Amino acid sequence: MKQRSHLAREIVETVALTLIIFLVIRFAIQSYRISGVSMLPGLQSEEYVLVNKMAYLFHEPERGDVIVFHYPLDTSEDFIKRVIGLPGDTVTLDSSTVQVDGVALKEPYISQAYNPAGKTIKVPANDYFVLGDNRPYSDDSRYWGFVPQDDLVGKAVLIYWPFNNWQLINTYSNIYTQIKVSH
Repeated sequence: MKQRSHLAREIVETVALTLIIFLVIRFAIQSYRISGVSMLPGLQSEEYVLVNKMAYLFHEPERGDVIVFHYPLDTSEDFIKRVIGLPGDTVTLDSSTVQVDGVALKEPYISQAYNPAGKTIKVPANDYFVLGDNRPYSDDSRYWGFVPQDDLVGKAVLIYWPFNNWQLINTYSNIYTQIKVSH
């Protein structure tokens, strides 16, 4: 009888531990399938990325982070883009360059420079300015505005499928080091 109660306890503990691990993983990470060409050349359509949903609990997104967020015009749909402007930043777009707070970005991750209209935008508090890396074919903040902080899902950190494309997602943080934090 003692052996049966020991076995039952082991089974209950294993099931409970499995459930706890499942719930922690479910709330901490998410899979996201790339759909479309807006993040070429770095992210290909039909690749799967791992999204860290806990990344922004203790700090804000940084310029260069590739984020998944609820599309502001239809929050039932998720998008993936690169953070260019933080709250308080002034983003200036012309036909071939993007400037943040007066610093022209040298962006090795884009397919080609393309901005359909020159403009200067001040990023409001609690919002982010995002762009796709494939600028001529990206539906992003240039067209529909800012991403509210409340719409962030998390930071894309790893391409995991197809397995032969496995790699960490580069945020190119060195590109943004010249921009002063003054806000």
